[in-house]
Amino acid sequence: MQLSFYGAAREVTGSKHVLKINGKTILLDCGIFQGHREKSAEKNKDLMFDAKNIDFVILSHAHMDHSGLLPMLVKKGFGGPILTTSATRELCTYMLQDSAMIQENDVAYLLKHKQEVVEPLYTTEDVLPTLSQMVTIPYNMEFELCDGVRVTFLDAGHILGSSITVLDIIEDGVSYRLTFTGDLGRKGLPILRDPQLVDKTDILITESTYGNRFHKFIDDVDVFLEEVLNKAIKRGGKIIIPAFALERTQEVVYYLHLLMKQGRIPQVPIFVDSPLATDVTDVFRAHPECFDKEVYDEFCSENSNPFGFGMLKYTRTVEESKSLNKKHGPFIIVSASGMCEFGRVVHHLKNNITDPNNLVLIVGFQAENTLGRKLVDKEPAVRIHGEIYQVKAEVVVVDAFSGHADRSDLMTFVSNIKGLKKTFIVHGEETQATTFAQILGETHPETQVFVPSRGESFDVNPEEFKS
Repeated sequence: MQLSFYGAAREVTGSKHVLKINGKTILLDCGIFQGHREKSAEKNKDLMFDAKNIDFVILSHAHMDHSGLLPMLVKKGFGGPILTTSATRELCTYMLQDSAMIQENDVAYLLKHKQEVVEPLYTTEDVLPTLSQMVTIPYNMEFELCDGVRVTFLDAGHILGSSITVLDIIEDGVSYRLTFTGDLGRKGLPILRDPQLVDKTDILITESTYGNRFHKFIDDVDVFLEEVLNKAIKRGGKIIIPAFALERTQEVVYYLHLLMKQGRIPQVPIFVDSPLATDVTDVFRAHPECFDKEVYDEFCSENSNPFGFGMLKYTRTVEESKSLNKKHGPFIIVSASGMCEFGRVVHHLKNNITDPNNLVLIVGFQAENTLGRKLVDKEPAVRIHGEIYQVKAEVVVVDAFSGHADRSDLMTFVSNIKGLKKTFIVHGEETQATTFAQILGETHPETQVFVPSRGESFDVNPEEFKS
């Protein structure tokens, strides 16, 4: 078998990993690069492999840094099946269309204002054939992909529909197992079930987003939110919460519902200003089988809906969004994108970031070079739409919401595995990935640990896995 890494290698985005085995080529994820715009744009144009040579794609989940280049892959000639879960396919219906529309709008803007001749990576017309190639598989059901390769999806507990991919392989008469974590979730998060554990694997490809960090306990997040929200509401401010349309918006809405229901914060208006988040929330409502028991019971109780309640309004039109700029606080806006790079939240920040009465509540990971990271790093001024704005609004970070496993969660996952011989660490900034590799090498000397660079390949001899 040959393993090659073409994205999320010593960085967080652009997940793409290729397996060549038994004469077939399997692509694990096909994500878009995010962050520094010019550098990301250059990397997104070059897959570094021929799309026509890929036989199968296995998609771990619907986040854009894992799914966002699938339409380009299809556009360039990939005609095989894309294996994923049912919830992931439904989410991709909205996520990929939204991505295509953003690209088309960006191109139109550049042509209008800068006269640049640019092309989108793909258009909305490229999304439909991509969706038609998706084949859905339930969790915990073994599926024969091709000769000598069987696939099982386990619940990764990261976002709705996210999966850990287990490949049981027979090569040259030797049986062995490869496991790809995708993005691994955390225990105890609201809404979703905890990640499943893997008891045995020979090869592990694991994420490392928080490979050397520890999250705050999620149990205390409601107390923290109660305090910071009440302060901002008391001073009459607007509360801007940049949140990914997928998962983070639904988690935030769940907690706002909880705090208002319990009378711990005032009944102020809440606007979810993201058409994509509205569509994604509909997918959540359609998949209660993915929920943990607490949220499932909440859904099943009479007249209850943790994603929709009296003070909450989902906005769709541009006019509705713009009207929020003229509205006086206090009120709450939850808007995409989560890293403040695209979407309506950028306009809300532009209009509100200079007012010290306002609050910007950061509830998710912010990649390097993004506007969100600059806010987290407390930069006194930021550039938005080409203009400089002084950051006078209060900026508060809540990292307890993170849907990624931290160092402790990752170590627990690895420690449960028996027979682990090779570990490849991906999907983490270089310092996180290399530090986690060092820790893993010291605590698990029985496994060889690699931190691949983009474009690096490894030949794996099945003889190494003979019993």
